[in-house]
Amino acid sequence: MSTSCPQLQEKAGDPRWPGFARRYGLGADQPLQWEVEALDPTELQRLVLAAVVPYIDRRILTDRIAEEERQRGQLRAFTEGWPLNRSPDSE
Repeated sequence: MSTSCPQLQEKAGDPRWPGFARRYGLGADQPLQWEVEALDPTELQRLVLAAVVPYIDRRILTDRIAEEERQRGQLRAFTEGWPLNRSPDSE
């Protein structure tokens, strides 16, 4: 993954850096951090989606979206039947 995300060498004192470097194949002797908030939001979204999409199970996602839509319909039906001018003292 290549991007113009700025790299800063500011993690030298972080005791977690050696483990992070080993895990992601980075040089343990050259601690870096990436300022993702400096990226354009569209570019950040593109990078995140490119990293996540291969792991999405489309069948499960489709089922979850359908269930959310069903629940939204139930809530809509419930709220449409709610009296508009009802006050807490009107019982």
